[in-house]
Amino acid sequence: MSTIRIRSDELLSDNWGTLRKLTFDITRRDGVTETQMREVYDRGNGAAILPYDPERGTVLLVRQFRVPAYLSGHDGYLIEACAGLLDDLDPDTAIRKEAEEELGYRLRDVKAVLEGFMSPGSVTERLTLFTALYSPADRISEGGGSAHEGEDIEIIEMPLEKAYAMIAAGEILDGKTIMLLQHAMLAGLSTKP
Repeated sequence: MSTIRIRSDELLSDNWGTLRKLTFDITRRDGVTETQMREVYDRGNGAAILPYDPERGTVLLVRQFRVPAYLSGHDGYLIEACAGLLDDLDPDTAIRKEAEEELGYRLRDVKAVLEGFMSPGSVTERLTLFTALYSPADRISEGGGSAHEGEDIEIIEMPLEKAYAMIAAGEILDGKTIMLLQHAMLAGLSTKP
């Protein structure tokens, strides 16, 4: 393991999250110590969920505008798994709350399936990824997100097989969603009873 010594930690921004500029010494595997500088964005940890209905072979996804995708030359409207920040909640509680707010469903059999860093080169966020069961009977509201948080979320229900095909076609580009859909494929969630 490398030895790390923080030389300086400068706060650049403290708005929605914090952006810090860190200067540190790192001793590499070959024994050489070098000084590096990195900007690190911390917006907190999050969770995402892929609800699926095994009876109908469908999943629930969302479409919403993401300004970073827009600035990267995309139209900005991404199809994603329902997700949100943990705030002060544990991942399971946070994702259930987020699913009710964004999707309008009370989900069943919520299971954590993966955990990982989404962009570890510059972002501290660790995501816990879940799957869950749903059916039309589990709908409790219209969903769509929280207007006071600036959310305008379209709920999309589609066959799981179509969602898989949208990855290959470049229509689903969100990393957490791709991971959850690939997990669903590997776990055989698309198989109807």
